[in-house]
Amino acid sequence: MLRTAIAGLGWWGRTLVESVDGSDVMTVVAAAQPRVAPEMAEFMAARRLRHVPSVDDLARDPGIDAVILATPPSGHAAEVTTLARAGKHVFCEKPFTYDKASAAAAVAAVDEAGVALGIGFNRRFHPEMISLTERIRSGGLGVLEHIECIMTVPNALFMARTAWRAKPEEAPCGALAPLGVHAIDAFIQLAGEIDTIYCQSFRRAVELPTDDTTSALFRLKSGASAYLGMMMATAPNFVIQAYGSKGLVRLDGMTHVAGASSEERRTGLFGACRFQPVTGEAETWTAARVDTARAGLEAFARAAQGGPAFPITPAEIVHGAAASEALIRSAATGQVQTVG
Repeated sequence: MLRTAIAGLGWWGRTLVESVDGSDVMTVVAAAQPRVAPEMAEFMAARRLRHVPSVDDLARDPGIDAVILATPPSGHAAEVTTLARAGKHVFCEKPFTYDKASAAAAVAAVDEAGVALGIGFNRRFHPEMISLTERIRSGGLGVLEHIECIMTVPNALFMARTAWRAKPEEAPCGALAPLGVHAIDAFIQLAGEIDTIYCQSFRRAVELPTDDTTSALFRLKSGASAYLGMMMATAPNFVIQAYGSKGLVRLDGMTHVAGASSEERRTGLFGACRFQPVTGEAETWTAARVDTARAGLEAFARAAQGGPAFPITPAEIVHGAAASEALIRSAATGQVQTVG
């Protein structure tokens, strides 16, 4: 069993702990949380989690093999580096960082320490995303022409101004941190590296420091294009579509808000699915309910214990951070930006 601690016991941090209940490869034994709210204290007591004040304390703790970071993204690069140098395996929630340089430096520290690194792009582990990737790579869609992703939540309508997701320095371009980085990773998974990005981002419906409406156009190095729409002040939704010369695949699903049950947030991401060939009848089916959070964490645990490497590579993690950097820069300048 991989003795694991979690840093950050917000609603998603608690969901991650719940996702590995009964796992035969990892167990969560401690939690680092500087300020413990009543619901966090109750959660730790119910699960007998040992309280540790900080990530630095986790790094020095001989009873911890690995750490899950469910902390605000501004601290990720330093936290990953500190933990790796202390010999801890690190699973970092997304976004890893918002720039290529800090992501590359953190990844280099992990590589030098010889520890495992995972990242919380849980949709990667759903069978529908795996199947779509295989369909594209096998030529089942013909020449891949375009991918689009829409991700929306109403969170900004109810968000406190003090929440980290309401602060532009922690959550630039509105929904990029909670939503858009998933789509960027999906584009990388399905079609490879990104070449250029043009983004527009603004506020339409809320009085918060950060944006609620963001859209971006991508050109991939393969020659395909992509579109990302992400909103923080409308009904929850998730759609990804891939278009090729032989047909299109559409995956419908949900981007769940914090009020949904833990099980629903982990297993209800995908729903109706459709393949429409260029000629002939459409194929339709319903996606399986799969705990993608558990799948990602257990893949990380196996990698930490000498099993197969975590399926999202360090190079992909760094490229995703570089893409976020280009998207943020494009929104600020109004110009197309090349991904470094």
